[in-house]
Formats: sequence, structure tokens, C-alpha cells
Amino acid sequence: MDLATLIGLIGAFGFIIMAMVSSGGIVIFIDVPSVLIVMIGSLFVVMMKYNLKQFLGAIKIAAKAFIFKIDKPDELIEQSVTMADAARKGGFLALEEAEITNSFMQKAVDMLVDGHDGDVVRDALEKDIALTEERHKTGVGIFKALGDVAPAMGMIGTLIGLVAMLSNMDDPKSIGPAMAVALLTTLYGAIIANMIAIPIADKLQLRVNEELLNRNLIMDAVLAIQDGQNPRVIEGFLKNYLSEKQRQIDTTDGE
Repeated sequence: MDLATLIGLIGAFGFIIMAMVSSGGIVIFIDVPSVLIVMIGSLFVVMMKYNLKQFLGAIKIAAKAFIFKIDKPDELIEQSVTMADAARKGGFLALEEAEITNSFMQKAVDMLVDGHDGDVVRDALEKDIALTEERHKTGVGIFKALGDVAPAMGMIGTLIGLVAMLSNMDDPKSIGPAMAVALLTTLYGAIIANMIAIPIADKLQLRVNEELLNRNLIMDAVLAIQDGQNPRVIEGFLKNYLSEKQRQIDTTDGE
């Protein structure tokens, strides 16, 4: 569970709701036509930008902003060094006994054990990384599109409300509901874009960057093992994937 995403979402909505309550109650901020225009309308507009499978898959993708398990780079480095040491002592076949939980690393090691040429291994892994990035871009793009569309739909709702208000100026009772639609659609659009869609898109992009970093680390590790490089040398250049602070911590632990 990503506590930052959960706490941020709950905190943001919590303060907004508190402000609404202190301003006269939640009820005055609820308007069905505004909901239909902005929330439902935005979803249909975004659906037009993608195929149905991609759009429906966005719900599953959004869950990664809250629940996402990824290997730590320092643990991957440690495992890579262990495999490099095993390969130097017992050959590539010794890697068949290695306990690997990362599916991408398992794929790379299997190619190594099967005796594929280094160029073949690199091409296959780079293709896998590129396709993975492309798939994730679709999920990020859906929420970015929602962040763009929602305020625009809010503006459309505002215009609808203003037209309804101006066309019924002789009926004082209609001015209030029409003005509510005009203002609340703008509010809903801003909330959807800035409190839901854009933050989720940014968090998903962060997940993509973390996964791509790990996959590139694994690719470099496996190719180095295939070249027969010294495990300590492999450990040294793989630590370039760590932050400066993490490298300093690892150095201190090693001492």
C-alpha cells in the first residue's frame, strides 16, 4: 500500500469537505446536472480517445497508484552479484538453481542458461523494456487525458448554466439553479483534474520510471554476467543505479 497516495487523497478531500461543511453544508455543493456534464461527460470524451479495452483497463491501472510492489534496486544488485559469483564458479547452468522472484530477471537468466548470444539477449530484453514502457504510457495517458478533459467539460457546463440563466431572467426562481450548474461544473472539473486524474497520472509515471530503472539494471547485470566480469566489478557499476545517499549507506554498511 502506498501511504503517500492514500494519505494525500484522503487529506485533500477531507479538507475540501470540511470547507464545504463550514460554508453551509454538503448539500448545496451537490447538483445532478453538473455531475452528469462533468463526471459522466468527461469519461465518455476520454473513451473516444482510446479503445474500449484500454479505457476499461484504466481502473486496474489506477490501482497501481495505491497498491504496487516493486523490487528494491539494492536487493537486485545483491542478487545479481550472487548470481555472478555462482556463474564464475559453476558456469551458467548453476544459475538454474537460483531463486528468482522477478519475472524479468528470470526471463533474462533463462536466455543466459540457454546459451543465447549476447546481442540476442540484449535485443530481446530491450524490446521487452520498450513494449513495457509503451503499455504503461497508455495508462498514464488515460488519466492525463481525464485531467485535460474535466476542466473543459466544467467550462461547457458553466456556459450551459449561463445560457439557461440568461434565457430565463424573467423567472427569478430559475436563476438560482442555473447559476448552480454554471459554478458547480467548474468546481467539479477542477476537483477531478487536480485532485484525482493528474495526481494519479503522475504517480503512475513514477511507477513506470521505477520499473524501467529496475529492468535496465537487470539487463546490464545479466549481460555483465554473460561477459564473465568479476562480481565486484559488476556490483560497482550497478550501484550507479542507486541514489548518492543510498550508495553512501551501502558503503558505510560494507565497512
